[in-house]
Amino acid sequence: MKDDRRGPAAESSPRAAPQLVGEATHQEIVRSAGVVSLAVLGSRLTGLLREIVMARLFGAGMSYDAFLLAFRIPNLTRDLFAEGALSSAFVPTFTEYLARKGKAAAVELANLVATALIVLVGALCLLGIVFSPALVWLLAPGWAGEATKFALAVKMTRIMFPFLLLVALAAQAMGILNACQQFGLPASASTFFNLGSLGFGLLIGFGVGPQLGLPPIEGMAYGVLLGGALQLGGQLPSLWKRGFRYRPQWNWSHPGLQQIIRLMGPAIIGSAAVQINVMVNTNFASTILDPVRGPNGPVSWLSYAFRFMQLPLGLFGVAVAAATLPAVSRSAACGDMEQFRDTLSRSLGLVFLLTLPSSVGLAVLGQAMIGAIYEGGQFVAYDTVQTASALTAYAVGLAGYAAVKVLAPGFYALGDARTPMMVSLASIAVNYAAAWTLTRRAGMGHAGLALATSTVMIFSAAALFWKLRRRLGGLYGRRLATSVLKIGLASAAMGMVVAACCAPVEAHLGSGRVARLAVVALGVPLGAITYYLLCQLLRVPEVGAARRALAAPLARLMRAAAVNGPGG
Repeated sequence: MKDDRRGPAAESSPRAAPQLVGEATHQEIVRSAGVVSLAVLGSRLTGLLREIVMARLFGAGMSYDAFLLAFRIPNLTRDLFAEGALSSAFVPTFTEYLARKGKAAAVELANLVATALIVLVGALCLLGIVFSPALVWLLAPGWAGEATKFALAVKMTRIMFPFLLLVALAAQAMGILNACQQFGLPASASTFFNLGSLGFGLLIGFGVGPQLGLPPIEGMAYGVLLGGALQLGGQLPSLWKRGFRYRPQWNWSHPGLQQIIRLMGPAIIGSAAVQINVMVNTNFASTILDPVRGPNGPVSWLSYAFRFMQLPLGLFGVAVAAATLPAVSRSAACGDMEQFRDTLSRSLGLVFLLTLPSSVGLAVLGQAMIGAIYEGGQFVAYDTVQTASALTAYAVGLAGYAAVKVLAPGFYALGDARTPMMVSLASIAVNYAAAWTLTRRAGMGHAGLALATSTVMIFSAAALFWKLRRRLGGLYGRRLATSVLKIGLASAAMGMVVAACCAPVEAHLGSGRVARLAVVALGVPLGAITYYLLCQLLRVPEVGAARRALAAPLARLMRAAAVNGPGG
């Protein structure tokens, strides 16, 4: 098989030059991923801060369940008209206009797209506000018999629906800035949202709201809307500086706008499939009766756990994918499929290097982390245990989730939007079967829904890898499989070492906050050091490549510090 012959043999073959090029490209990806990771880290940490405050104020009860469902409804269409389908269609088209037809043509296209978004997405928001009761019933039919909870969810859905238009315009602004080679500010836009939604929400919910008879949870809903406005507004000065000022323009027959619409078709269908899975799982969660909390809790526990898992997913999966796409796009544009294969294979190896130990770490230290961060106020010990069980189930699919982030853009770089769409459609059946089996037959409750999500991610990653491997005639499969085996062994051994060392600490200190902080403080660095040493012992190649890629910028920083001195 072409794939396997080209694996390790290439390391010592006369094809040294292509291998050196591949190594250089991989180091560039690692460095770029590091830059993106810093911005993503800020977003994830501020998002976590927001979740901590919400957990302390509202716990996992009726009001927060209603808030999450109301926020999820506009988010169901967010990937269709914002960061998902719109970004994948708008960015390449806008970049082409900017490079080939000049700035004036690019400004015109940006204005046409913004006007279309305001008209079409604005109309969708109005429809969503009108039909909010039907949407809430569709996602959570189990709440129909709980009049207070149902009415609260409907009211907050109406408050937050315009967030969809704001985030769609923010995604377009992000695409324009990226095409102009500005990445830091757009990548930090979610940080603006997290801080804005929290700050405005607290001000309205606990400051102004009580004087107006507004419940605190509704104040947080208004905070989401204002946070979305800040996410867009924070990027506007940079757009204006580059000469992009919005002027209403409408020309439905414009070739650039038509091209964007054509490209969005498969991406919308694929994103819709993902959102159908979210809707199905929310539907299942609304019908789960917890022995202690009844219908209140499962939706919140799943949300807290998934937010926690998004930290390693964003730091590793999203960052590596963002750095990989330009490299594979260049290779595809030049017709260099050998370089395309090598770059994609190395990026997948880097994803597994970072996410497999993260999965083990979340499973072993998840309860201690959740207890140390969330527990307090309305979020009690029982919520910690239930959230940790969901986090462990989500962690099973973390590597698959991150791999999809790298593999799907590979198809878009080849001009193939159909294959990711078909895999997404197939995932609907996989998700429903897994969710029904794990919740109704196996009785796993909300943890079963998290495990169903992991099942879908593993299926999607395997299907995309198989299709791409067949299309390209190989993806250095033997080299990648060898790395994954070594990484898996190192991760498992790391997990056993951490569990063995942390168990006596917890047994001695108990299950309070001090004990959990001590377990996290011991387990995280111990796990990182153990994992690194084991990877070195097993000669995992991705470790050496990452070290070499990061050594140069660190060395430059140290030299600069030495030259400038303490007073630099």
